[in-house]
Order: sequence, then structure tokens, then C-alpha cells
Amino acid sequence: MKNVNINLDSIEKVREFVDTISKFKADFDITSGTKDIDAKSILGFLTLDLSKPMNLTIHDSDETDQILEAIKPFTVE
Repeated sequence: MKNVNINLDSIEKVREFVDTISKFKADFDITSGTKDIDAKSILGFLTLDLSKPMNLTIHDSDETDQILEAIKPFTVE
């Protein structure tokens, strides 16, 4: 399991992010405050505050390195 902070401050970025991670077989979860959603669900993002960074959990995957490279534009320190 790998945790990464991401920033998706517009619905356009959410769409791009979901399109990017949907190419992978891994399971992903987003945690924002007390809410957890499936990161491949655009509708789930509509329940979150997009103005704040969120935590992405990448569940065990053989593709973790490729996933981290693909989502680099969305990550924050």
C-alpha cells in the first residue's frame, strides 16, 4: 500500500486524474477529511472539498512505480 497527497482543484483535473488511474488494475481510495471514496468514481469526487489536498491510497499493485509516474502532475508534497 502506498499513500500520496494529491491536489485536484477543478472538475477538469478530477476527470483527467480518473482517466489516468482507470488505465490501471489497482484499487485506489481517496481520503479527504472524514470521507473516503473510490478514486475511480467521478461522482464520488463531487462529495469532496476540491480546494484542499487529498490523500490517495494505492492498494498493493505490481504497477505502483508506473502509477506514481502517471499521477505525478497531480501530486503535492
